[in-house]
This record gives sequence, C-alpha cells and structure tokens, in this order.
Amino acid sequence: MTAHTTPAGPPAAGPRAARRRLIRELLLVAGFFTVYKAGRLLSTDRTGEAFRNADRIWDAERALHLPGEGAVQRLLLHGDALVTTANTYYAAVHFPATALFLIWLYIRRPAHYLWTRRVLAALTGAALALHLAYPLAPPRMLPAARLVDTGQVYGPTVYRAAPDADTLANQFAAMPSLHFGWALMLAIGVIAATRGGKRSRWSLLWLLHPVATLLVIVGTANHYWLDAIVAAVLLGIALLLVPRPRAGAADTGTGTERAEPARTGPGEEGPGHGLPHQRSGAETVGAGK
Repeated sequence: MTAHTTPAGPPAAGPRAARRRLIRELLLVAGFFTVYKAGRLLSTDRTGEAFRNADRIWDAERALHLPGEGAVQRLLLHGDALVTTANTYYAAVHFPATALFLIWLYIRRPAHYLWTRRVLAALTGAALALHLAYPLAPPRMLPAARLVDTGQVYGPTVYRAAPDADTLANQFAAMPSLHFGWALMLAIGVIAATRGGKRSRWSLLWLLHPVATLLVIVGTANHYWLDAIVAAVLLGIALLLVPRPRAGAADTGTGTERAEPARTGPGEEGPGHGLPHQRSGAETVGAGK
C-alpha cells in the first residue's frame, strides 16, 4: 500500500504582509486627502468669481422651480437644539462616518473596500477639478438668499467668519457637495456589501444617512440643492466607470477559509478502514435467497 500525499497549497499571508497592506492603504488615503486639501486652497483668492457664480446658481434654481433652501432652514430654526444638532451633524459626522465605513470594509469586505476606495477617489478627483474650475460661494454668503449662517450664529462651525482668513478650508468650494456625495456612496457601499446576507433587509435604512445629510447641508445654508445634484451625477458616472466586485470574490473578511473535507487517495485508508463491511438491507435479503 502506497502513501498518498496531498500537495500543500500556497502559504497563507502572514501578519507582516497584512501590516504592509494596511500601511499602504493608510498612506494612499492620507496622500490623496492631502492633495485634495491643497488643491482646494488654490481657489481661495477668487472671491468675485465665486459670488458671480453663486448668483447664477441661485437664478438657475429658481428657473428650475427647485424648492428654496430657506424652507428647510425655517424648519431647523424652530428650536435651538434642532439647529445645533444639524450643525454638529455637518461638522462631526462627515469624515468620521466615511473613515469608519472604509475601515469596516477593509476588515470585513476587502473586495468591496477596493471598489469603494476607487469610486470615492474618482468622485473626489472630479469634485476637486470642478472646485478649481468653478468657485462658488455657499448660500449662507449670498445676500439674495437671505439665509442665516447657522454655524456662526448657533455653533458649532468648521469655518471662520471671514473666508479670506480661513487657511484650513476653502469656503468657495460649494459645488459639488462631497458631504452628500460621500454619504450617498456610504449608503450604496453598505447595501452592496451586505446584499444577500441576513441583514440585507435592513441595509436600505442606510439611505437615511444621505437623506439626513442633504437636509443638513441645505438647512445650514452650506450648499445649494444643485450642489447635491451635481455630486450625485458625478457619483453615478464613477459607479459606471469603476468595475464592481465580481460575484464570488474573496470577501469573507474573517481571514479564515472554509475547511475542505478530507480526501482519500486510491490506496489511502479512510475513516472506516479496518471495520467490517455492513451490508444494506437489500444485500441481506439477497444473501438469504
């Protein structure tokens, strides 16, 4: 009897390779964010053009019969707690929610993480190009809008009162709204990554995040309706251009493989080797005839 040896598969990736991948992803995300922030600041000295574009956007919205941003803001101004919550949502949820979403995908859904990272990179790159080509003052700065700068009046805010003195953010980069674009991609990504699972029926609730974000960015007078519409269009184009993960892609996220049943070769002893053969009922009946 000859022993049968099953060839060993490829060695599993060790913790050192996993750390290298993680460091590479962190450097990629940090580098892209740095380039984006630096690029936004290139258009801070185009104040006059930004206000002229704001007048055009305001007139275009009225020509398209879009609802006035003031209608949403008046709802928020019914109570200090409500408007403060909206300001906090705008200031504190945008980046942390996106970061936690990417971390969850990286750990639990690696194939969907790569897809989502590429879509967000394409969306953000297109947004940066539009920010540079089309500086736009937000509605809180536009006299014709007659809206309250809720961040400055009620707090908290991420912007300085004087846009020219703000060295951390470009306040004339209103279109498109990455607050809304990233929130919409977060919801789409979660729904795509959990589709077919036990919790997929609840994943549609993640659409509440972009809906809440839309109401917040408009109600706090940080963005026009058209800012969100353009962001949604750019996201749609990115989703069409970036291939989605193939069905059956390695996306377990647990780091463990499903154990395969033990195989026995032609002369290999199986689990029941050496035990007497048990006849079936048909064999027993046949033997007695």
